[in-house]
Amino acid sequence: MPSFDYLVIGSGSAGLTFAIHAAKQGTVAVITKKERTDSSTNWAQGGIAGVIGADDLPELHVADTLIAGAGLCSVEAVNLLVSEGPDRIMDLMEFGARFNRDPSGQLSLGREGGHSRRRIVHSADLTGREVERTLVEAVRLHPQITVFEHHSAIDLIVEAGVCVGAFVLDETSSRVENYTARATLLATGGCGQVYQHTTNPPIATGDGVAIAWRAGCAIANMEFIQFHPTSLYHPSANSFLISEAVRGEGAILRRPDGTAFMDKYDERRDLAPRDIVARAIDSEMKKLGIPCVYLDITHKSAADIRAHFPNIYSKCLTFGIDISTDWIPVVPAAHYSCGGVVTDLFGRTTLPGLYACGETASTGVHGANRLASNSLLEALVFSHRAAADVAANVPAFVAHDLPEFSTCSIVGDGPLCNEIALRDRLRNVMQKYVGIVRSNQRLQKASDAISSLRNEAEGLFSDGRITGERLEIRNLLEVASLIVKSALQRHESRGLHYTTDYPEPVESERHDTVLVANT
Repeated sequence: MPSFDYLVIGSGSAGLTFAIHAAKQGTVAVITKKERTDSSTNWAQGGIAGVIGADDLPELHVADTLIAGAGLCSVEAVNLLVSEGPDRIMDLMEFGARFNRDPSGQLSLGREGGHSRRRIVHSADLTGREVERTLVEAVRLHPQITVFEHHSAIDLIVEAGVCVGAFVLDETSSRVENYTARATLLATGGCGQVYQHTTNPPIATGDGVAIAWRAGCAIANMEFIQFHPTSLYHPSANSFLISEAVRGEGAILRRPDGTAFMDKYDERRDLAPRDIVARAIDSEMKKLGIPCVYLDITHKSAADIRAHFPNIYSKCLTFGIDISTDWIPVVPAAHYSCGGVVTDLFGRTTLPGLYACGETASTGVHGANRLASNSLLEALVFSHRAAADVAANVPAFVAHDLPEFSTCSIVGDGPLCNEIALRDRLRNVMQKYVGIVRSNQRLQKASDAISSLRNEAEGLFSDGRITGERLEIRNLLEVASLIVKSALQRHESRGLHYTTDYPEPVESERHDTVLVANT
């Protein structure tokens, strides 16, 4: 039975940041179901928002975040994010992160939708990869941290109402072991794979939220799924993300005939927040019966484009699109979950001994809509706070009579279903009924379909075999159900949740949608 001071489930920016700081006080195990660099962080193109520029002020970043959050942000959490953010960016640079600089040597700051100032620290258009590279290297060099690749968390171990670790599947040996710890952190990233079109990596299957829910944790605001307005529309592109920073550099959204349309939807036009831009694109596509719209950055020189967006430029070129001369075909795709496991300002969940950070958590920062490039910042700030809390407040753990893992809690009766077919059917349901524009009727159809799929999936473990793929499907079904349940409970349109039954925000509905198990 492997035992550590701290157990981290997930190897993105939140999990690795926590591990590095927690390792100052004890041993850390990092559980990751794929390779240590396979995470949503590694896919993040945009950057990290921070009040660094001479013309910027903390209150401006706070105000921009609150406006984007549509009345549901925690002001206290946002103030912490903004005030502590610059120090966490400096931490990354001390670890060795290399960010773009201007000719004078100062950090080169970009601007994205919803920001009133240029405050985005970036590494060309591969900021997430640079952050992940930096953190992975720091973890690799730390003697107190052990990384277990190709290990999947199944469920949490709870003793006397306290989380004391997790049941973990070693996918290489097919063995299940109890990993125990003084404190456990869930940092598994998002749940974009619940949708047919997503910018998320294949591992983003909502594992942390599903695991926490089964352990009895409160979950909040799962209806707020952010659709990135501009993923590349191409049959072979696999929803490749076209960073918001492209619009930040002046790119214009156009209809196929060249008409710019964002001025009809918002006075900020192409720099409006993502929810507004995504709904505008969705509206244009439906109104005109077109499969995509176009993003035009051809006003910039080829040299500027290659310097600012080398990854996007080269990727599009592989599909025959030269973005210095051609418009980029784009469609919205599921990108970020603003809800998650309810935490306080130190990452503590409602289950003692369990913490959550990053996209897995609902800290109160994002409210009803995440401001661009606040996600990496949130992961850095709150994982740092969580590590400080476990070091100061989590007592030494002495385990006794821990339960052995049994498949009885996840084994059902019935025939074994095809995992790939089941996943595809679920994603089709979510894309069709729980997308950018919703209605009660469509949500109820989704709820019924998901219930039917869950009944089919009861046979998934009937042969006694547990695999990573089966665990992912189990978690996807759990999270899809939570998204729909949350959406049905919000009787208004706010931020990322837009329903034709309640097309306007309602002041009496301006509260978090909190779900508690068995209620």
